[in-house]
Amino acid sequence: MTETTPQALRAEALESLLVEKGLLDPATVDQVIVQYNERVGPMNGARVVAKAWTNPEFRKRLLADGTSAIAELGLEGAQTDKLVVVENTSDVHNLVVCTLCSCYPWAVLGLPPKWYKDPAYRSRVVREPRKVLEEFGVALAGDKAIRVWDSSAEVRYMVLPEPPADGRGLSEAALAERVTRDSMIGVEIL
Repeated sequence: MTETTPQALRAEALESLLVEKGLLDPATVDQVIVQYNERVGPMNGARVVAKAWTNPEFRKRLLADGTSAIAELGLEGAQTDKLVVVENTSDVHNLVVCTLCSCYPWAVLGLPPKWYKDPAYRSRVVREPRKVLEEFGVALAGDKAIRVWDSSAEVRYMVLPEPPADGRGLSEAALAERVTRDSMIGVEIL
């Protein structure tokens, strides 16, 4: 049995009321759900990351102008008008937050996780990023620099994670299956 949250119950009640009043078409709701489940989401970001890992020219374009590079793959809109992609390396680990609210590139990362919107994450990750990463299970070498990028309504960030150590020789599609939303936010290492 699936546990129903108060938020889900409110959303369902609001949807029912809007449909009953003729203000909302149930088919529209279904289209939005399909949009976010199948066409917008972390699988899009995973495609971007895998392409960058396998295509050095695309990687250069992605790091130079994320918005234009993802448009090459047919991805646009949904808060990606100004997308900046930052690359994790052996010397630097990048981490994304929105300290004011929850600005987030939906087209490539899907819906933001609950913890991303939590005020505790938003404030702590700026002050003590290494400790927050450890709470996510990410232990970095003490000499590895951490850069925290603050998304805003004008600029959204996405992390290009380091490729998995055992990923050499895998196809772009196989690599994409290894990429997670959390790795593109910077709270997971592949």
